[in-house]
Amino acid sequence: MTVHNFYSGPSVLPKSALERAKAELLNFADTGMSVMEISHRSEAFDQLMKEAEALLREVMKVPKNYKVLFMSGGASLQFGLVPMNFLRAGDSADYILTGGWSEKALKEAKSLGQTRIAYSGAADLYRHIPKQRELDLSLKARYVHMTTNNTLFGTQWHHIPETQGVPLIADMSSDIASKPIDITKYSLIYAGAQKNIGPSGLVVVLVEENFLATAQDNLTTMLKYKTYAEHDSLYNTPNTWGIYMLRNVLDWIKSSGGTEALAIRNQEKAGLIYGMIDEYPSLYLGHADKESRSLMNITWTLPSDKLEKEFLKGAEEQNLIGLSGHRSVGGIRASIYNALPLASIEALKQYMQNFAKTHA
Repeated sequence: MTVHNFYSGPSVLPKSALERAKAELLNFADTGMSVMEISHRSEAFDQLMKEAEALLREVMKVPKNYKVLFMSGGASLQFGLVPMNFLRAGDSADYILTGGWSEKALKEAKSLGQTRIAYSGAADLYRHIPKQRELDLSLKARYVHMTTNNTLFGTQWHHIPETQGVPLIADMSSDIASKPIDITKYSLIYAGAQKNIGPSGLVVVLVEENFLATAQDNLTTMLKYKTYAEHDSLYNTPNTWGIYMLRNVLDWIKSSGGTEALAIRNQEKAGLIYGMIDEYPSLYLGHADKESRSLMNITWTLPSDKLEKEFLKGAEEQNLIGLSGHRSVGGIRASIYNALPLASIEALKQYMQNFAKTHA
């Protein structure tokens, strides 16, 4: 059975990565054991860690002066770890609010130190990514925090804000490795793996070494970024399966032409669905402003709850799965991450076209 997986996360994984996992499940690296059974101190796992990091550095062009950390707890834990590590007494941090996840990041930071809202799109129901002139950034801020792609509302940054030397921190959970990015523009990047680069339960952190050196030390061991950096993410037992699958997915990205090729493919995929929204604007009410549209999460509503329910029911009957909007927003959401094949996009486009012919 062919299933078209539009879930927002955990989400679709490359078929080749899953097939490799299936083949190696009972015998990883000729150990006669699963990667979930061997010691994280073993030579076989050490080689896996090195390969995963090397692939991540190659695929994302991570400079040598950035540490690669493999952590747990999702982006939600990072919301608190960032201010714990970098927001000292007397400091203030700027937060750019472009959706629900950036709101949650701000909430955690406010409980730990002083914050400023440099921009909020809440009044416009987060339809818009701010232009540089709309940002009220402070040159005295300890850091600026942003969320590069907003899964709930279907908006995405297509430029990097200029912070005039203030460290920029980004939650890239939903668009990491979906296109080339200039890592040097950021002091710290974090991302839950479960949308574009692996399974749930693993977080990747990229942090510039000089910025890392400014992190606070008066924290418990497992809450310090320095602990992960100094122990190569092996102070405690890491998510061995998550790192293994990350390696498999990164290998697929590399063999697919890297982030440059994925960016072209993702634009093509998104264009097919946005084309339907633009062709039938009275039926498919797109949420995001056109210049702010996400290439990862496409969101829209229909004129009535009845129509939305009918649309979703018909979609499931055609194995178009996971199209319900987030519980806090509602509507329709198609998450079209790296591994979702073009055939699934074409199936959704055809369904939207057929539905429009009978309901527009």
